[in-house]
Amino acid sequence: MCQSWIIEEAIRYRGKVFGSREIDEISEVIAAHRERSQWFISRELCRRWGWTQPNGVLEDMIGRGLLLRLEAQGLIKLPPRGKIPPYHLSAHKKPTNVELDQAPIEGNLLEFRPIELLQVRRTPLQKLYNSLIEQYHSLGYTRPVGEHLEYLAFSRSWVVACLGWCSAPRPIGCRDRYLGWTQEQRIKNLYQVVNHTRFLILPWVRVPHLASHLLGLMARRILRDWQESYHHEVVWLETFVDPERGFLGTCYKAANWIYLGQTTGRGKNDQTRRPNRSLKDFWGYPLKRNVREVLYG
Repeated sequence: MCQSWIIEEAIRYRGKVFGSREIDEISEVIAAHRERSQWFISRELCRRWGWTQPNGVLEDMIGRGLLLRLEAQGLIKLPPRGKIPPYHLSAHKKPTNVELDQAPIEGNLLEFRPIELLQVRRTPLQKLYNSLIEQYHSLGYTRPVGEHLEYLAFSRSWVVACLGWCSAPRPIGCRDRYLGWTQEQRIKNLYQVVNHTRFLILPWVRVPHLASHLLGLMARRILRDWQESYHHEVVWLETFVDPERGFLGTCYKAANWIYLGQTTGRGKNDQTRRPNRSLKDFWGYPLKRNVREVLYG
């Protein structure tokens, strides 16, 4: 049983605060379902606490993250882990290489328009997207957690770019100051914010202004696609740009994104309050003129 009386300070996780009462409740759920899986316990807590996405799906990943954090700190004891789910194994499996013709694609943007964006998640083209990101993006491919969509950009029959989007990170100081929302408003409405996690113009594609053109196409496209896939709208796009890798965010500026400042250099699970990674430039883009009004609601 959790000895919650030893907790001197409340535990903060993803904008929520957990004190002795909440940890006692978690311990009671674990004790009542000792023979069940960690997955079941996580979902049971989500049901009790009303942790659901706007489309009604339980926020199971948040629940499991909390349980693992509390166990790591010695505050709870979870049942032994069962078999590793297939999706967890696939998240760590390297994508299979898919080879493309690498003949140079060069010229004026007008020569290659119209550019077609295909949403490829859960389609036969998913393997091609995964492979290209793994081979040619500086960060490689990792399976996104939570809501996400992935795109290939085509000019005629040629693939020219890959774009990945997923649910936004939690607190980002420069973004939250710009939007001016309260912590409660952020927790309530963060699901309407989408992060641009991967952007790859293939190395053999040299078409000036292609990147900013693709960002413009995405700004007109993603709202509809997110609504169709997840049954809620998105109103704000954002991304991190790493200047230490030589990226300056030029295409975002050309596409009328807003530079908001730099990150603190601390990861989402940081406990030291000291920088442990490179500082990133942070850019945002409102999909609606009244974005603050929507996100304050």
